[in-house]
Amino acid sequence: MYQLISKTMKKVLLFTVSIFFSCLHSQNNFDIDTTLKTERRDQIITKIDIYLNKKCNYGQNIGKLNDAQRVLLIIENLEREINNGGFHQFYINPSGNYANETIDALTRIGALKTAKIVRIANSEFKNGLVPTDRGQRFSEVQKIAQKAEKNWSKCNLDFYEYEDNLTELLISFVIEHKNDFRE
Repeated sequence: MYQLISKTMKKVLLFTVSIFFSCLHSQNNFDIDTTLKTERRDQIITKIDIYLNKKCNYGQNIGKLNDAQRVLLIIENLEREINNGGFHQFYINPSGNYANETIDALTRIGALKTAKIVRIANSEFKNGLVPTDRGQRFSEVQKIAQKAEKNWSKCNLDFYEYEDNLTELLISFVIEHKNDFRE
């Protein structure tokens, strides 16, 4: 368990440091070909994630992203939230606006086990549909949290097992849709 938490903390720290340095040395141009040549595989996804977050004002203008870009951003937001505070945090933060779409995004990259975990976590909401409005979702989470916590805790643990290698699946997805990541 310690190694799992350590890996998670490293990823969160890497993302935070990357955002800091990217803000200091802001690039106007993003080059997917150069990014895909990055030696560390996790940094490839982190660099794309940072670029997409800047492009859509950290999810506030997600309509600026094309379909393939949305897939990557939605999955990275899920991963960041679960690793930072679990499904409860995922649902109460803006990333929860896309909780229903997250299942489709995971399925598109072939992360079927992770999609199943999210589907199980989402099942705590009426008809398994998570409200897309943050205020409405927050109210709903307040009502169901006590009952849902056992399920969400199990889903958190299942997620932390990483039966789907999200980094490699996302890289394969980006390569397959490389033109969608060109500017």
